[in-house]
Amino acid sequence: MKRMFAGLAFAALAAVPFFAQAQAQFAKPEDAVKFRKAAFTLIGAYTGRIGAVVKEEKPYDKASVEADAALLETLSKLPWQAFVPNTTTDSKAKPEIWTERDKFNGAAEKMQAEVAKLNTAAKSGDLKAIKAAFGGVGQSCKSCHDNYRNK
Repeated sequence: MKRMFAGLAFAALAAVPFFAQAQAQFAKPEDAVKFRKAAFTLIGAYTGRIGAVVKEEKPYDKASVEADAALLETLSKLPWQAFVPNTTTDSKAKPEIWTERDKFNGAAEKMQAEVAKLNTAAKSGDLKAIKAAFGGVGQSCKSCHDNYRNK
């Protein structure tokens, strides 16, 4: 199981330069939707792994949490490039993303900053700091979902 996640993590990290280059290369609107859905799926998976530790559903393992937080920080930068116009079809994205673009971008930046704090806390090995930083990540995600995601 750990090897599978390590393989996924390596593949995601190796693909980051290609994803960044793909920013303006979505051939069709549905390609952008698929891209951001995939990025958010991975973000959710790694957030869930850390969340299980924070909720004490899984034992704390510094190396695992540190690796998950590092990958989560990288993943937190990916989905935003795929929020291009005309991509609300087959998506939970609200049209306000495009009419309130500055606010949406600010929410994305806030989430990335909170994930960076979580990564720093994970490196420290202080579980109390990890729990506090994880709360900030959760709040930033919820805020964006409340304002820019259809249920």
